[in-house]
Amino acid sequence: MRASLIQLSVSDTESPDERRARASALVRGRTGDDLVVLPELWPLGGFAYEAWSSGAEPLDGPTAEAMSAAARAAGVWLHAGSIVERDPDGPMYNTSLLFDPAGELRRTYRKIHRFGFDSGEAVAMGAGQEIVTAPTEHGTLGLATCYDLRFPELFRALLDAGAEILTIPAAWPARRAAHWTLLARARALEEQAYVLACNTAGTHGGVEQAGRSLVVDPWGEVVAEAGTGEEVLTVEIDPAAVAKARADFPVLRDRLLGIPAPVRR
Repeated sequence: MRASLIQLSVSDTESPDERRARASALVRGRTGDDLVVLPELWPLGGFAYEAWSSGAEPLDGPTAEAMSAAARAAGVWLHAGSIVERDPDGPMYNTSLLFDPAGELRRTYRKIHRFGFDSGEAVAMGAGQEIVTAPTEHGTLGLATCYDLRFPELFRALLDAGAEILTIPAAWPARRAAHWTLLARARALEEQAYVLACNTAGTHGGVEQAGRSLVVDPWGEVVAEAGTGEEVLTVEIDPAAVAKARADFPVLRDRLLGIPAPVRR
């Protein structure tokens, strides 16, 4: 399985329309890949709070339309990162979009854990309520977003739902870059799953981004890691390695605590 993480540079000087066009071109160029992943909130910026309300969009808005066409043109599964979703009957959400190679929107995931404590995302957006997985011909994807990395119980729920490849778009700041790498490796090791963690580069909302997107194998080893600027990180992974790791070192069968959460398949 060939996967690419598009570590998109996000700035306050480029318009959302310009960035959508640029992201679309990058996705279209990934013909031959099986899975492509974009970062969190890349159309507006994960820390560009003042732009969220005016730039929020529905699930059939301009980002979804552009990403659907790009996935179809490249013939890839596309985790299009996340958008600021405007629910006509409720608050805004940080919502991930997953498209199949025909360009069909197959899954959405509203981020459960909102960052900011008493500001930013924590007060501007609603919290998601559902664990989301997506079966593909390459294995079952488990969807999580950025700050979710700090909450291992979510990943245990994704494991219980059958996840083998954990896809994590992010807008993770440079000042906590070491946490990003450590947590991504921990989530892969504890679930014995692949982690595909795609971060933003650049600076938006005055916050420098860490970059350093990475792919981690089921043993917690880093397969590939990006630098701090915009780049496309492409790797070959073997989804069968997940089952092999779980069989060779069957730590998960010794679990004694934890109740599986409700799952939307």
